[in-house]
Amino acid sequence: MNRREFLSGVAGAALAPSAAMAGTAARFRLRYVLASCMYGYTHLRTIMPEVKKTGADAIDIWPKRHGSQREQLDEIGEARFAALLKQHDVKLAVITQYKLGPFGLKDEMHLAKRLGCRTIVTGCTGPKGLKGDALKTAMKGFVEKMKPHLAVAEETGVTIAIENHANNLMESPDGMKWLAELAPTPRLAVAFAPYHLPQDTKLLADLIRALAGRIEVFYAWQHGKGCMKKLPKDQELLQMPGRGPLDFVPLLKALKDTGFKGHTEIFMHPVPRGIPILEPTSAATAEINRARKYLEGCLAKL
Repeated sequence: MNRREFLSGVAGAALAPSAAMAGTAARFRLRYVLASCMYGYTHLRTIMPEVKKTGADAIDIWPKRHGSQREQLDEIGEARFAALLKQHDVKLAVITQYKLGPFGLKDEMHLAKRLGCRTIVTGCTGPKGLKGDALKTAMKGFVEKMKPHLAVAEETGVTIAIENHANNLMESPDGMKWLAELAPTPRLAVAFAPYHLPQDTKLLADLIRALAGRIEVFYAWQHGKGCMKKLPKDQELLQMPGRGPLDFVPLLKALKDTGFKGHTEIFMHPVPRGIPILEPTSAATAEINRARKYLEGCLAKL
């Protein structure tokens, strides 16, 4: 090797990242957000230190009856709430507001803007059980009614994510697809909850692909034995990733294949609502981390 070849090789090695480094940079990752209601009515002062422990850097605050942290924000005031976020290096990524509904979010969107929050999750309105043309027509009507509210969303930089909750207009895969297709702006998106859908991995993965670019929040949440009646704790926890029978690998592959950039929320509902999924606080955090370890193991298989 002459001097010129040697210097050329050194320069090339310095400028080009290794294949391993390039692969690491490109690896698909989940952006975790912690649901405050996983701790029931526990105070924000206790929950905030747990956020980073769960692998998240952001929080989703819930109101009663699932949590009480949205009400706590009002009690302590925006300034003290913002200081609490800063103290623990946590972002407010999501506000969940089912009780306000999709047409009652104007003030909440302005609050979200002031606090740097980019997403509000709520439910849909309209008749349940619709199919075919009737479903499409009803979804067109819903989207039309949303337009003034989406104008506020554009103004505030907030995305309104509609969850596919049972017993409403957007309860089915077709309803979710119609919302995605008819939405006039990316400010109207989907909060994807596998719990409320058939526990069929192919159906769920295909639906994620069909909604590419329209999913704002993905709930890592399966049906298990449900959340509507009191069960022994080990059965109640079957809603959590890695405990119930749902294989999350195909779902995460679909998220990866579609370039999902939204937030992933490890989730379940306890019975009754408003209690922590486990006590003490450290046990709830440990269970969320167990689920996260399972999801990271699923990602490693992709």
